[in-house]
Amino acid sequence: MAPNFNFYEMWKDYYSQYSNIFDEQITKQFPAQAVGQMLEMNVQIKKMLNETTERYYEFVNLPSRNDLAHISSQIVNIDAKVDDLEEFIQESKDNQRDPVELQREITNLKKDMKSLDTKLNQILTLLNSPKVTNTKGSV
Repeated sequence: MAPNFNFYEMWKDYYSQYSNIFDEQITKQFPAQAVGQMLEMNVQIKKMLNETTERYYEFVNLPSRNDLAHISSQIVNIDAKVDDLEEFIQESKDNQRDPVELQREITNLKKDMKSLDTKLNQILTLLNSPKVTNTKGSV
């Protein structure tokens, strides 16, 4: 007779043993520290690569991403200023009067000033003329 193997029991024992070992390793600080150190190392490598790339671009006289971003923001600012100037010029044009109408108003103003000047001269001549005394006695 062949021995009776229970594969389920073997798998259960195997799972139980390795599950306990795995749980013990996970609860230790070692994996967390290792992952933290790996992340820190990746950050340092990325920083070093960024600095090296920046120096390389400077050496071969090429713009970096930061240079392009700075220029882009300056272009946006200049574009906004040009738009403001265009709007101001358009408003100035809209607010300008017709030159013919303006000339007409100036002419009318000159006529009014001449009229006021003649009236003022008349008033001054009347004030400067000898006073007429009242022949009837004053009370």
